[in-house]
Amino acid sequence: MANLTINGKTFDLDVEPDTPLLWAIRENAGLTGTKYGCGIAQCGACTVHIDGVAMRSCGISVSEASGKQITTIEGIATNGVLHKVQQAWIENDVPQCGYCQSGMIMAVAALLKDNPKPTDQDINDTITNICRCGTFQQVREAIHAAASA
Repeated sequence: MANLTINGKTFDLDVEPDTPLLWAIRENAGLTGTKYGCGIAQCGACTVHIDGVAMRSCGISVSEASGKQITTIEGIATNGVLHKVQQAWIENDVPQCGYCQSGMIMAVAALLKDNPKPTDQDINDTITNICRCGTFQQVREAIHAAASA
C-alpha cells in the first residue's frame, strides 16, 4: 500500500513499493496524461514534477515518491485556466501526434519556474525530451512565447 499526493489529492494505492511511479499514476490513480515512452528515463514522455522538480516517473519508484508532492499534466492548470506553457503550446501549434507533449510541457514548466527567461542554449541544455514528430522548432518558439507571457 502506498500513500501518494498527486495534484494536491491523496491517493491510497495498492501497489508494491518498487512499482514505477509512472504505472501508479496511470494504472492505479487513473491519471493517464502522463505517458509511457521508453521505460528507461530517456525520452521524457513520463515527466512529472516531484516537489517542483521535473523528473521522469518511469525511473522513480513509488517508495521514492511517497511523502512528496507530485504534479502531473492534469494538475498544472489553475482554476480551469491553462498554464502559460499549455497556452503557448496551443498558440504555437506545437503538437503533431501529441504523445510526448504532456512530458514536454511538464519539463518546460519546470524550466520556466527556475529560469523565467531561458536562452536557446538554456533550452538545449535543459529540455532533453524526445519528440518523434520533430516539432523542436515549434517547442522553442512556444517556450519563448511562454517566457514572455
